Formats: sequence, structure tokens, C-alpha cells
Amino acid sequence: MIQSLLIANRGEIACRIIRTARAMGIRTVAVFSDADAHALHVRQADEAVHIGPSPARESYLVGDKIIAAAKQTGAEAIHPGYGFLSENADFAQAVLDAGLIWVGPRPYSIRAMGLKDAAKARMIAAGVPVTPGYLGEDQSPARLQAEADAIGYPVLIKAVAGGGGKGMRRVDAAADFQDALASCQREAASSFGDDRVLIEKYILSPRHIEVQVFGDTHGQVVHLFERDCSLQRRHQKVIEEAPAPGMDDATREAICAAAVRAAKAVDYVGAGTIEFIADASEGLRADRIWFMEMNTRLQVEHPVTEEITGQDLVEWQLRVASGEPLPRSQDELAIDGWAMEARLYAEDPAKGFLPSTGTLDYLYFPHDARIETGVEEGDAISPFYDPMIAKLVVHGANRDDARTALVEACGATCCAPVRTNAWFLRRLAEHPVFASGDVSTGFIGAFADDLTTAPEPSPLLLQETAEHLIFDNWDERAQWEHRTLDFKRGLTGFRLNRPPETRVSLYLDGKPMPAFSYDLTLYDSAATFEVSTGVSHNQREATYFEGGAAFTFTRFADVSRAGTAGDGAILAPMPGRVTAVEIAAGNAVTKGQRLVTLEAMKMEHGLTAPFDGIVAQLNAEPGAQVTEGTLLVRIEKSE
Repeated sequence: MIQSLLIANRGEIACRIIRTARAMGIRTVAVFSDADAHALHVRQADEAVHIGPSPARESYLVGDKIIAAAKQTGAEAIHPGYGFLSENADFAQAVLDAGLIWVGPRPYSIRAMGLKDAAKARMIAAGVPVTPGYLGEDQSPARLQAEADAIGYPVLIKAVAGGGGKGMRRVDAAADFQDALASCQREAASSFGDDRVLIEKYILSPRHIEVQVFGDTHGQVVHLFERDCSLQRRHQKVIEEAPAPGMDDATREAICAAAVRAAKAVDYVGAGTIEFIADASEGLRADRIWFMEMNTRLQVEHPVTEEITGQDLVEWQLRVASGEPLPRSQDELAIDGWAMEARLYAEDPAKGFLPSTGTLDYLYFPHDARIETGVEEGDAISPFYDPMIAKLVVHGANRDDARTALVEACGATCCAPVRTNAWFLRRLAEHPVFASGDVSTGFIGAFADDLTTAPEPSPLLLQETAEHLIFDNWDERAQWEHRTLDFKRGLTGFRLNRPPETRVSLYLDGKPMPAFSYDLTLYDSAATFEVSTGVSHNQREATYFEGGAAFTFTRFADVSRAGTAGDGAILAPMPGRVTAVEIAAGNAVTKGQRLVTLEAMKMEHGLTAPFDGIVAQLNAEPGAQVTEGTLLVRIEKSE
């Protein structure tokens, strides 16, 4: 058995691996960049090594530094987690050449399945059904357009070396193909260093079904059943569950058997996932499910498989890497209950899912859910890495039990001042269509308006806030409620022949709230408190949580929040790099037209014109690094 393990990753997956390694008595070594010097995975590991500056390309993506750290600390093995170098065959080979153990599949298998076009050709040879598409070497825009036209729209452009939802674009009409191709190739080159793409037929009622497979060095390959990952946004998974709703025994047997054949076709060792696309227009059927790709690593969503099988997949990885046979045979594996996982991100769904960065001044997770996280209260979310804060994992006897538990877990999650998608996740989990199990990868887009409209505080929450802000501090409130005060203090706003009344100027996130009033009993006397939109200079602030949303109230207007896009000023919503500028000074633009593309937290974000007008000022150029709040473009309204 491996005795010491270096984890070539960060965040929640590093913490997840450390937990199992510690339970197995394995010494752990963490690596960290400048931004992660005080990160949770660094604090939890037995030893930690600094490997470079904050950008991943200068630290977590530099294989030589990671191998050097393993040798320096005497680590026997390297676990890559997911992302970063986990599916880099050259790095895997370098680890083996250095005399270390690679906790993952053989480099040969990674190469065989790493390029989507070659993987599909191999699957066809192995008798695994694949979706119609173009896998050719001719990457000229004209040839790619011609192939897309021949396949018939809609089509999906996918980066050959892609993964994690990056380098993918749906195209609905021939006229849009070239713009989508250029954007896809640009993102693919930035994320993977390879701008080659393939074209696939886009399935109009798609379900994303994947099968967890596991192989060992003794020639055994098993599956641990399927997961449904259909709830996606921009091709990135949001909620995953196992097993898949609507999956009958015959279809499960067919899809899982195909996954095992796919793994055996590349002599697979370790944890892997075979991803399928299903046309669910007539329910799940074996003859309408096609191979998409293989992820040659541990998946983000592996906890739902662990929950329904009772197996620790990280422990399986470490045992297989140590040369042991698989811990269970196929007939010893069974499904127990239902599990769901929701990805909690530092982002604001009401503002186009813009990432949110900063210090986690307040962070609370429900105690009755499995929480996979790489942060604690007081840690920071930086702009350098994926903005995932945690995974909320629940288990129930059946799907509805698990779904109800997920609704409760998302609603009970509290985080501030960093924005999160907890309230969005809660809306997803309680949506009647999701509750029915009749979902597809287009679900979020179809119900976007309902799902992403900014939540509003309930009347009860407004009442609590008003009571809080009436007093100078909580101690004063307690004094009011529990001991006798003098006449003046006890009757705020006292007037003859009328109930006492207090007016509070209340602002939510710097914006005035509509006036309302309610009755509050103090010392058995009814007092009316009216919350209104007046002017106040009492700079008190309170943050409340409700249904997964955070509401920050003040008794003053926050002038720093005013005068942005509504005045024609296009500001950088977060730190990032300008990847494209699509206008020039003096150009006429129309409302909604894309002006600048900003890359941050591994994703591209398009900034658009707030109204018809003229580009009066342009401060952005491709390749420039900008900070949050930087003025990029200023639009003046047309005469």
C-alpha cells in the first residue's frame, strides 16, 4: 500500500483526497500557489510545498514543479484529482518516468480517450454507438461549415481536447456558425492549447447519462451504475443524481455493459467515466443512447455514486494504484436509495452568473448534508480558479426524499458577502418539472426567467430587519424587550392619542425598499413601525439569509453602486483578461450587442451594450488584464 501521497490539486478535491488518505494511514503532501498559501487543503495536509505564482499555468499546471515537490518530500505517489493535469498523458508518463506511482489510468489510455475524435473512432470499432458528426482532420472554417450544413442544424461544436464544458458551442443556424466557431476555437486554445474541433448533431431532447467504471491491473473492469447529469448551464453540470430517473433495468444493463466495453477497449485502470447522450423524447431507451466521451479521471460528481453504493472511490483509486485488485466484484455492487449533489458556486445568477470574489466573512452549511468543500469561514475566493465553494450531497430512500433533502440543504446554506447560487439551486430542486424527473440539458435555459430572477425578502424578513435597524445594537434591543426603560426611551416616536411610530429608511444592497408598516408589541403596547425610502445617514448594516439568498440591508444609500451600465459605463464586473474587443471608438451599437469579452475564473463573459448608442470611449484591448470596476467602454445614447 502507498505510504505517502502528493496531491497535485487544490480546493475541495484536495481536501476530499486527504480525508480518505488519512483514514487509510497514508501521509499527505499538498502543493500550493501564492493565492493558496493559507488554503484549507494546505492546512489539512501533513506537509505542503509552494509551487509558484497564483495563475494555474505558473503553478498547478507545471508538471516539473509538482514532480520536484514529490521528490523533495519523499512522496511515493501523485494523485491528480480532477482538472489541471489529471488527464494529461505526458504528465502521467513523466510521473512514472520519475519512479513515482501515478494514481490514475495508464498514459496510453488517457491518450486513447483524450481526443474526442480519436475516442469516437475507437468506440465505433468496439461496437459502442456514437452520435452522428464530423471527426475529420480538415479544420478549415469552410470544411467545418460544410459538414455542419450536411449534418443539419442544430449542431454542437466541441473542442477535440475539451472538457468541463469549455470549448463547446451550440449553433442553431448556418449564419451563426462562423462566429460560434471562432469563439469556440479561441476558448479551446486558451484552455487546452489546442483549437481543433469536431462537429456533432445536437439532440433536441437530450439527457446526459454517465456510467462510473473502474479497472485494475489484473484485467478486471466493473461499473458502479449510472448518474444523471442533465441539469447543466453552459455545458457545465449543476445538479447530479444517481441513479438516473426513468432508467429501467434493461436500459441500465445495456448502457452499463457498453461502458465496460468502452473501458476494456483501452485497457483501462483506475476510476473513469463513460459519458453518453440520450435522446429522451420517448423516454430512456437503449437504442437512443450514444457515446460522447470518456473522462479518464475521478469526476466532480463521484460522491453520488459513493452514496448509492456505499463505496469510497478514492480508496479504490489508492488500492488499485498500489497494485491491489478491485475491492468488489460486479455481483457485489448494488444500488441503495437515491443521491443528489448540487454545486455551490461563488456567482450571482441574477446578474448573468457573474463570478463573485472576496472573503467568506460568513459561511454556514447544514449539518444534515454531506459537504465537500475546500474553504472555511474567513477564507477567500480568488479570481484565479474555478469559483466552486462546495458540493452539497444528500441521500434518501427514494428520489423524492433525496430531492426534498436537497431543497432543504440549499435553502439552509448561508454565505456572505460573497454571492452564491444557493437560492438558484433551491429553485431548481423544488421546480415541479425537475420533481417529475422529466428534465433535459435544456431545462435551465427553458425556465431561465423563473429560475434566475433575483429573490426578494419576505415580509417577515423585512420586519426582522426593521426591528434590528431601529436599535443602535442588539444589546439595546434585548434591553428593550427584557427590562423596564424610562418613558422617553420606552416609547420611541410617542405622540398623544396615537400609537408610537418610528420611520426607518431601509435599503437593500444600496437600493431603496418600498415603504410598508407593521405592528410590533413592546411591553404590551402596540407600536407601529413604518419602513420607508427616506434619507438616512446612520450607516448600519445587517445581512439576513432566507431560502439560500443573502440580503444585505442598510439605513443609507450606497452611492458606490450607482452609475454603471444604466449611464452607459461598461465596467469590468470582476478581475480578468480581455480576450476580444468587437467594437471601435465611434462605432454605432445596438442594445444587447456584444462589446467586449472578458475571461475570468476559466470562463468567458460577454459584456453588452445597455442601449442603442455610440462608442464614446474605449479603454479595452485584447490581452489586457483588468481589475474589477475598470471602465472598459462608455456608450452615449444616440441623438
